[in-house]
Amino acid sequence: MTVTRFAPSPTGYLHIGGLRTALFSWLSAQHNKGRFLLRIEDTDMARNSEEAAEAILKAFEWVGMSHDGEVVYQSKRFDLYKVYIDQLLAEGKAYKCYMSKEELDALREEQMTRKERTRYDGRYRDFDGIPPEGVSPVIRIKAPQEGVIYFVDGVKGEMNIAASEVDDFVIARGDGAPTYNFVVAIDDALMGVTEVIRGDDHLYNTPKQIVVYNALGFALPNFNHVAMINNEQGKKLSKRDGATDVMEYKAMGYLPEALLNFLVRLGWSHGDQEIFSLEEMVTLFDPAHINKSSSNFNLDKLLWLNAHYIKNMPNSKLAEMLEAFGVDVQGHDRMELLLDATKERGKTLVELAEQINLILSTPTQYDEKAVQKAFKEDAKVILGDFALVLQSQKDALHLPCDYHKTMEVFVETKAIGFGKIGMPLRVSLLGSMTGSGLDEIMAILGVEETVSRIENALKTIQ
Repeated sequence: MTVTRFAPSPTGYLHIGGLRTALFSWLSAQHNKGRFLLRIEDTDMARNSEEAAEAILKAFEWVGMSHDGEVVYQSKRFDLYKVYIDQLLAEGKAYKCYMSKEELDALREEQMTRKERTRYDGRYRDFDGIPPEGVSPVIRIKAPQEGVIYFVDGVKGEMNIAASEVDDFVIARGDGAPTYNFVVAIDDALMGVTEVIRGDDHLYNTPKQIVVYNALGFALPNFNHVAMINNEQGKKLSKRDGATDVMEYKAMGYLPEALLNFLVRLGWSHGDQEIFSLEEMVTLFDPAHINKSSSNFNLDKLLWLNAHYIKNMPNSKLAEMLEAFGVDVQGHDRMELLLDATKERGKTLVELAEQINLILSTPTQYDEKAVQKAFKEDAKVILGDFALVLQSQKDALHLPCDYHKTMEVFVETKAIGFGKIGMPLRVSLLGSMTGSGLDEIMAILGVEETVSRIENALKTIQ
């Protein structure tokens, strides 16, 4: 059975790159009817934050990616890690190193002077003398000194790392706290993880983790290292480019469906298809089709996808989501018409809320440039006459097509261009020249409110 995992450190929010890694892991498990596990890597007690761990879980809930089983917290497994440290010591596969920080610094300086790669020189590997006083030893694992460390990466292909590239790295610090590469290997093995999907910034942690796997006799999982997400210029993605808290995207009015669709295409493809429902992603996803090269974050693409999902979302669900943006349309008797009229114009829920408020809020002021453009010559007379026509036909006006027909007949009777009534009417109803179709707006407002806004404009605009 396929078992994948997502294992963030709770030192901050869940960012876009982390969510993509989680999505790929989740899809792989779902596609193979396997399990997707969540592990919080909180061994660094000084940098950990409970709020950050909660933020990660909240982001998962928002995008609808559920995990299987209980969340595993590494901070609660220190006794377990100590059992394996003691086992390696007892089997002679690890040893205590009494090298002081000053000695280690001096060694690194010498190596740098000789233009060598900095690495531990193994001086305590076979030490059987009297330990120096006042030094709390670290525990180092015995890494192979000859040959290569080999594995097949699902994205990058065959990997051969010379054993000389991996020194006897620390698996437990002087205070007994286990280190990252040690606990990751143990947790992945004990949790039964078969498929590790993670960013390629972890690629050179993999040989160290393989050393731990081999020392403890654990079976290796399949490794898949995904290229990083760059900004639109091909450089490292920064917060300014979009590498922000996933929940910020919610606050900015993005839909989870759009965000996941956007992220799955950053590094994975299925022909030329751009729009993927979650069901299609699950059906089609295969880690073997993850791209080797980096992907570029494109905000315009995300906005395009978001607009697509807004347009195609059922109005009832859209109305629910809009409540978080201060817009309550669920009780409005023209809710369907209101949303149909505005969702073509909103690329985000924030923009959609603005479009809705533009219609529902009676203007208290009017855009100066729009007034100068719309209210020329006999504009007020035309507007006043149109208000009278609306009142005379109010029992027959219900749908946008009714209002549209009335406007057509009006301009034909008056022998004027459509703009002569369209521009001043729009400014009267909305306060500016933007917004949805006039026939839709009047159908939403109804005759009474439409006439009231026209009369208010006629009194106010000089």
